[in-house]
Amino acid sequence: MGAGTIITVLSAIPWGKVIENAPKVADAAVKLWDNVTRRKKQRAARSTHVPGGPDGSFSEGDPLEARLLALEENVAGFYDQLQESAALIKTLAEQNTQLIQRVEHMRRRFARFAVAVVLVGAVQSTLIIYLVWGKVAG
Repeated sequence: MGAGTIITVLSAIPWGKVIENAPKVADAAVKLWDNVTRRKKQRAARSTHVPGGPDGSFSEGDPLEARLLALEENVAGFYDQLQESAALIKTLAEQNTQLIQRVEHMRRRFARFAVAVVLVGAVQSTLIIYLVWGKVAG
């Protein structure tokens, strides 16, 4: 990817809106993470025994018991994936916030640099005009 392409892509991003919404994204990720960890604690506190027959237990070799156990394992796997996804989203939101802060800092530095370049250019132009005018007049 060329530098021109990167500059074009970066200039098309509405940085004001991104900077404005970065804290909202981070807060939402934290809420999601808290929700997932709270559910994990609730799940761990609950009993995993599900009564199946009239006496509250499955008979040995019951295909329904095997299916139920397989479904419980699948649900536990999905929950683990959800927890990993929430952790990833939280990390990405934190990194996004840091990136936005750095981009804003660089934007400010660039603005100051641009002002300095314009001032130096104005002084340099004034000196050139003064020197050229002095030789013409003199």
